[in-house]
Amino acid sequence: MSDFLRLVQNENMKIYRRMRTWIMFAILVALSIMFGTLFYLGSASSPLSAWDAVDQLSVLYFLVSIFSVVIASDIVAGEFTWGTIKLLLIRPWTRSKILFSKLLAVLIFTLASTAVFLIANLAVSFLLFPNTGSVIFPETQGAGPLASIMENLLYSYIDLLVITIFAFMISTVFRSGGIAIGLSMFILFAGNIFTMLFHPSRYAWAKYMLFVNMDLSQYRGGQVGPAGMTLGFSATVLALYVLAFLAVSWLVFNKRDVAA
Repeated sequence: MSDFLRLVQNENMKIYRRMRTWIMFAILVALSIMFGTLFYLGSASSPLSAWDAVDQLSVLYFLVSIFSVVIASDIVAGEFTWGTIKLLLIRPWTRSKILFSKLLAVLIFTLASTAVFLIANLAVSFLLFPNTGSVIFPETQGAGPLASIMENLLYSYIDLLVITIFAFMISTVFRSGGIAIGLSMFILFAGNIFTMLFHPSRYAWAKYMLFVNMDLSQYRGGQVGPAGMTLGFSATVLALYVLAFLAVSWLVFNKRDVAA
């Protein structure tokens, strides 16, 4: 177990010793400050509360998805690009452990970047805006604003997780970070278009598509989605897709010849 933890530590060192990782974190903080200031200056006539500002700034969370995709797209493909995969495979670790350690390092990065984003968001909002009554989260809503914001963040994080693991699979299969980033960004930004074209209300088979099931926020409050889709159904479909992505990654990585 200690050997595997050292392997995970090694993968984390590869991520956090690169300048680009800290630039990503700095961008998250800087944009939270910049947009928070703009919201503050633009809401002079009708000031927002701190919780409303947190909700408004949450739109920037898509940057965490992009940065996570970049890390996942490079963590395997980069080893082949720089030729370091041979040095890694001669170590006394199985390929499965190597691949899993890379996946775990990526998941740790998604959690770390989410934490940085949330802390920066809360800090900016409560420093610039008054902690008074909320317009977006009225007190009559039952659940408090923090619970509502965390629920929204959880939905967004699941979306991020699926896209990140997809990027990890493409990086492993094609050994190209560019292809992995391109395809993942396509899914991230074009998913709504495919959902409109192949809507479950028109095509019964469409409810099994990845795009249609990614937005779990549509089930907020126990709502039922199109064609009778439920939160449990979409969560199961997403879990099956994730397992398929991981299985493909594992099979390809274990069978790939790196002698050439």
